Amino acid sequence: MANAPIRLLIAASGTGGHLFPAIALAEKLPDYQIEWLGVPDRLETQLVPKQYPLNTIAVEGFQQGFGLSSIRILGKLALSILEVRRILKQGNFQGVFTTGGYIAGPAVIAARSLGLPVIFHESNALPGKVTRFFGPWCSAVALGFDVAAKYLPRAKNICVGTPVRAQFLDGAINAPLDLAIPDGVPLIVVFGGSQGAVAVNKLVRESAKVWFDAGVYVVHLTGDRDPEADSLKNPQYIALPFYNNMAPLLQRATLAISRSGAGSLTELAVCGTPAILIPYPFAAEDHQSYNADVFTKAGAALTLKQSELTAEALQSIVLNLLQSPPELAKMGEKARAIAVPDSAEKLAQLVREVVET
Repeated sequence: MANAPIRLLIAASGTGGHLFPAIALAEKLPDYQIEWLGVPDRLETQLVPKQYPLNTIAVEGFQQGFGLSSIRILGKLALSILEVRRILKQGNFQGVFTTGGYIAGPAVIAARSLGLPVIFHESNALPGKVTRFFGPWCSAVALGFDVAAKYLPRAKNICVGTPVRAQFLDGAINAPLDLAIPDGVPLIVVFGGSQGAVAVNKLVRESAKVWFDAGVYVVHLTGDRDPEADSLKNPQYIALPFYNNMAPLLQRATLAISRSGAGSLTELAVCGTPAILIPYPFAAEDHQSYNADVFTKAGAALTLKQSELTAEALQSIVLNLLQSPPELAKMGEKARAIAVPDSAEKLAQLVREVVET
């Protein structure tokens, strides 16, 4: 059995920001036997490739202060820890990798109770509460942004960037688009991350006519939770709930308007796409503003607060940028300078060093 493959359990659940980096890592460990740990009825049931068996547990986060519901959640947490222990023991796993979120708790506790190494990847500039609590328990904490280290003084931190989907690193990034956008026209790409962004969608629809009059095309990824997603009709406007071919789309974009989740920012950086960032104001501990701040300080993006933003202001800011190609080019260069294109390889190397020693 000396040559048996290493068995790794990946605990990643809920959003593209948690899942895409984990999938990118898994693809860089082809000699490992990998299984997944997720939650029923969440995005992992759709996104995790079929070659990785999916184990699910019932667990949820603490959203409110302590009360009766907290007792129920604690009960679920205790059961989920026991279930993860069972999975790890029966599967003879040699390590656990997690990208955070509330699934990380039972994964880290179960692994450490069995003496197994844990590698935690934190993609945000402000680490989440789960990362700050469990980081010191882990064998290593891989960071997406250097600035996150100051919030994790007791953890073994190493900055590796955040892995992106394979399409952003191969020839597909320069592939032709399968959308009806003429060559040479300015293109704005609007997207709100894997969950969409209804408030941003509304601002964009209210602003778009002025941009159309200036010859701009808009590709608007609305998500699937916007009841007015189909309300704007214009030959220069393409609205889609989602779009899988994001790499060439962002490569073609003159400007992006986006939320500032870590996954979205990583993709913008790799493509060198200048951006207007509108952080989601209700994100946990306002962490999207911390992410956006990294890009704004680097000169790669402009950050606008949703609570202070009007359609008129957005119209004007976008037109001013589109009329300043040198400024856009400089922003794109600054974005590309933030990117860590070999992040998945660095993370895979870290996993190997921790699990195999």
